[in-house]
Amino acid sequence: MRKRRDFLFQSGALALGAVLLPSVTLASGKESKFGVQLFSFRDEMAKDALGTLEKIAAIGILEIESARSRKGHYYGLSPKEMKKACDDLGMQLVSGHVALDDQFEKTMEEAVASGQEYLICSSMPSRGQTVDNYKKVAEAFNKAGEACRKLGLKFGYHNHEYEFESENGTVLYDVLMDQTEPGLVHMELDLGWVIVGGKDPLDYFKKYPGRFPLWHLKDMDMSKKQSTEFGKGGLDIPTMMAQQRASGVKHIFIEQEEYASTPLESMRHNMQYLDRL
Repeated sequence: MRKRRDFLFQSGALALGAVLLPSVTLASGKESKFGVQLFSFRDEMAKDALGTLEKIAAIGILEIESARSRKGHYYGLSPKEMKKACDDLGMQLVSGHVALDDQFEKTMEEAVASGQEYLICSSMPSRGQTVDNYKKVAEAFNKAGEACRKLGLKFGYHNHEYEFESENGTVLYDVLMDQTEPGLVHMELDLGWVIVGGKDPLDYFKKYPGRFPLWHLKDMDMSKKQSTEFGKGGLDIPTMMAQQRASGVKHIFIEQEEYASTPLESMRHNMQYLDRL
């Protein structure tokens, strides 16, 4: 199975959390603060976007983040149709993964029509693993962030593991952090890819406090370097959840790319795991 990074490139103290994040009620009576990245349901969304959204809402997930697909940013729906579908289900389209390319102006217009808040560049616009390239990318990110701000949107970036490589002792992801304007570029930290890259998310919360308003909460099978159900991999999820305030997180999206059975069953497992916390 192709990993999300390849797909994207080829296609173009828990109480603190209850204060920081919006909540819905689970069957247990506890509250959930979690959304989902729809790439987790990529095949299902391509086949039946509306029906899949209904199933996601039924397990208590009411915040979503879209991902560009061969059927567009909204799985064959128009931006307004996507907004209506979410409104009808009591869901909120918070964010969307997009490319920073020559169609970005149209992408911004679509995002405004959909009612979403964030546009997240889902992978590096260029693959040069050098400090100079990352400085150029950071400049492009700042410009994109300014363009988004003028339209009432927020621009951000989602990491994989390769950003944590180094050139001459300088971690490339740190170049992005140091060279981007916090008010213009809102980082979405994929916690699973951070640990695959050999780093600790807690170190980034300390070094760049408040810089990560979005998370991808993703457990990782460290031997296979692929995602797995919560509690089966190498991410210390309880510790991450206790550090929400330090990171500045406002929206936590669960993402899982590989499954023990089906995406829906894996997501039920993940929600139950979080519920038990």
